[in-house]
Amino acid sequence: MTVYGDGKQTRSFQYVSDLVEGLMRLMEGEHVGPFNFGNPFEFTMLELAKVVQEPIDLNAKIEFKPNIEDDPHKRKPDISRAKELLGWMPYVSLREGLPLMVSDFRQRLFGDKKDPSINTFYFV
Repeated sequence: MTVYGDGKQTRSFQYVSDLVEGLMRLMEGEHVGPFNFGNPFEFTMLELAKVVQEPIDLNAKIEFKPNIEDDPHKRKPDISRAKELLGWMPYVSLREGLPLMVSDFRQRLFGDKKDPSINTFYFV
């Protein structure tokens, strides 16, 4: 896995089912205007690499490369409007959703037995 820079830049990840829920609330409601349906919980890119190692391969090596020019250091969406007006917030954490996604991909790519309890939505 490749981590650019020192890996301290942050990103936020969201399970698609959370996004779909937010969009449904917006479409079914009376509010208009921009809404942010992101996930305000941040992971550093180094933390992400380590979280990905767990369900994929604990022996996977993390390779550091020079940071990409203009890479934002921090990305954290403000979901206060969606929370206040739509009663929406994300519920599936990266640590919860990643193993579900990995299991689904393994089933699709390698024919592993599918667990019927696994949701096939992914992170965005």
